[in-house]
Amino acid sequence: MEVKYAALTDVGMKRPHNEDNFLVDTDHQLYIVCDGMGGHEKGEVAAEIAVTTVKKFFEENDKDPLVTWPVAENNEKSPLEQEFAAAIQAANWNIFHESQKGHGARKMGTTIVGLAVGEKTMIVGHVGDSRCYRIRNGAIDQITEDHSLLADYIKHASLSDEEIKNFQYKNIILRALGMKQRVEVDTEEFTPEVGDIYLLCTDGLSGEVEDPQMLETVVNHGDDLDAAVHELIDKANKHGGRDNITVILVQVTAV
Repeated sequence: MEVKYAALTDVGMKRPHNEDNFLVDTDHQLYIVCDGMGGHEKGEVAAEIAVTTVKKFFEENDKDPLVTWPVAENNEKSPLEQEFAAAIQAANWNIFHESQKGHGARKMGTTIVGLAVGEKTMIVGHVGDSRCYRIRNGAIDQITEDHSLLADYIKHASLSDEEIKNFQYKNIILRALGMKQRVEVDTEEFTPEVGDIYLLCTDGLSGEVEDPQMLETVVNHGDDLDAAVHELIDKANKHGGRDNITVILVQVTAV
């Protein structure tokens, strides 16, 4: 499978530091976005550990396919899906143990969302409320489910658009890397189509720009992914820029 991409991160309009991080690893076809939590030097560290651990995991597995994974083998999932989930588990383990060293970092954590591109399929993996969207045939669909208190309320209660907009606890994440020794990683394998565009982002984008506006921006720029990424971040900042903003666009050009 062949893809092209554009990636960008921005501090936003309100935060003094950028705790987001992202990974583009074309050797292993990995595209990852992380939103660090815990304040400056905590969230930054957690997000950095996450992206470096995932990259290193794939590098080491290339050298030694018998490397010990932090999860049991699952024959219902493809090798790539298992590897991606195991890499994220390893990132969680490393962040958790770093936080146990103290130095004010005990509340350190990060979200993660990413794509692992295979020969014919893609894997999406995530923990937290950073999102993956698919843009196909003029429509946008969120293909990850937020691990947040708001998402749980929406799932189990009938909330109006106004209630969702004014929900007081939007920032409460129910699942993140680094909170516990083990974490449940959501993964899904699917077959993409030529022309698909996958949008990975932190809530600095999704919290400021509505899905239809994201779709319009990406579609209007056609194959110019760099221009689309810049405009998405500009729109988030114009809408308040209350958080750090990170966006990766991955377009499928051949399968």
